[in-house]
Amino acid sequence: MSRVFEIADRYVDDIAALEPSLATVLGIPGHDHEMPDLSPEGPGKVAELNRDTLRQLDEATDESEADRVAREVMQERLGVSLDTYEAGEYLRALRNIASPLQSVRQVFDFMPKETEEHWSNVASRLNRVPEALAGYRQSLSLGLERGLSASKRQASEGAKQARVWSGLSDKPSYFDQLRDQFVASGVASNGLAADIEAGAKAAKEGYAEMHRYLSEDYEPKTSEREAAGRERYQLLSRVFLGASIDLEETYRWGWEEQYRIEEEMRKTAEKIKPGATIAEVTDLLENDPARSVEGVEDYQRWLQELHDEALRDLHGKHFDIPDEIRLIEVMIPPPGGALAPYYTGPSEDFTRPGRTWWPTGDATRFPKWCDVSTVYHEGVPGHHLQVATVRLYPETLSRYQRLLTFISGHGEGWALYAERLMSELGYLENPDYYMGLLSAQALRSVRVIIDIGMHLELKIPNGERFHPGETWNHDLALDFAVERALRPRTFMESEVVRYLGWPAQAISYKVGERSWLTARESARKAAGDSFDLKAFHTKALSIGPMGLAQLESELAG
Repeated sequence: MSRVFEIADRYVDDIAALEPSLATVLGIPGHDHEMPDLSPEGPGKVAELNRDTLRQLDEATDESEADRVAREVMQERLGVSLDTYEAGEYLRALRNIASPLQSVRQVFDFMPKETEEHWSNVASRLNRVPEALAGYRQSLSLGLERGLSASKRQASEGAKQARVWSGLSDKPSYFDQLRDQFVASGVASNGLAADIEAGAKAAKEGYAEMHRYLSEDYEPKTSEREAAGRERYQLLSRVFLGASIDLEETYRWGWEEQYRIEEEMRKTAEKIKPGATIAEVTDLLENDPARSVEGVEDYQRWLQELHDEALRDLHGKHFDIPDEIRLIEVMIPPPGGALAPYYTGPSEDFTRPGRTWWPTGDATRFPKWCDVSTVYHEGVPGHHLQVATVRLYPETLSRYQRLLTFISGHGEGWALYAERLMSELGYLENPDYYMGLLSAQALRSVRVIIDIGMHLELKIPNGERFHPGETWNHDLALDFAVERALRPRTFMESEVVRYLGWPAQAISYKVGERSWLTARESARKAAGDSFDLKAFHTKALSIGPMGLAQLESELAG
């Protein structure tokens, strides 16, 4: 093993020890009974590890092209991680998605639960939930002292989620459901049932205290202001893109894409219902029982069939899909979280498969039109093919690349490109489903517009029909998103809160897709008549995840 790969391999083990929840998500054994240190000391230790690792990488000599790529990927990622640490981002990490508030609960979704040892780990971790959340409160309180807090809206949303998981709301607590799952498992052991019961009680009490803290101590001290501002947004865009971009140019481009997509929508709407407007067609697609699935179980079954069909059809024709990853499980997550579907990769040893998660909220009827392209986004050829494939290249990709380098611009950009690719391959010829793709594209263009617009407090162009000349804010963004992304208001309410709490993540989809299309066109021009799309995809996936700047360079020819 080369020196660069040694450094990368050791880093994975070291970060797993510091962040046990991450270890569980990745399938790295030995830490399933532990919880991360969410106090300021925990991120400080991670920053120390990152600095030391960067020093080692600077001193290492590349022995191959694989070393060069691996080192550059790691240097870029650890460098931007240190920049966000120095900026104190960990002190205000509270939002309605992808913050410690959610990860402490979600880690139990990833834990194996078949044996007595598995459930013993669950019990140990449940009993550590209060301690982990107490450390998290220390970080948030220090953020308040330093003038680094989440917004009042994010604090309010976080309090609502904590209330649901604590069992204080009218919905069953997740932790009671976990206890009931243990009882149903049939695992019998002296004392283990009592440990699970005590752990579920402790976890609920931990979230009840989190609800009280956020409602009574934290939220009253936060600001109504939600815009990140230019400097912070520029930093966070590097986190999610692995590149520095011109924000004003990207904002203008987002509008251009929105207008292009809307013109295509008008043409498609005419095919679905001649003479109808886009809004009227959307209403039909949303409310026609014949275009929907009734019931959560049938919805889950229908999604699984779409995943399985895509795996069968694409293998051997457009992609070579290895046996180890020719399985995707469709999951319905517990209530309380954000409403957007998401993907989680397989464990390192593939004993846990890749999974797509489809929040249902309170819905019992599920329109099909938008979900078909989303299946391709989350599953194959989207996230599953991209994330799971890299697990299979230990000789050419470092362990860090294979397990820890998910960059949103690269990953979400590929997934959006995958939706477009499936349309190019003829899988969305049904105009209902093609309208779903266009809606997905419109949603991502809307994200570029309102995310940059809200956080930089830009004005809506004077020539635009929607509130021309006004400055973006939450209410304008929500109304615009509902009108132009063709999604239900309840969904977009959750989405806009997400954008405000997670600056720059929302633009990564569309900006990432632009980089993938640019890379494909560059490769096509360089190869001329010998260009082979399947070969391009093979190379694109085999070089592993990386920032968009490096991606365009590596795939240029």
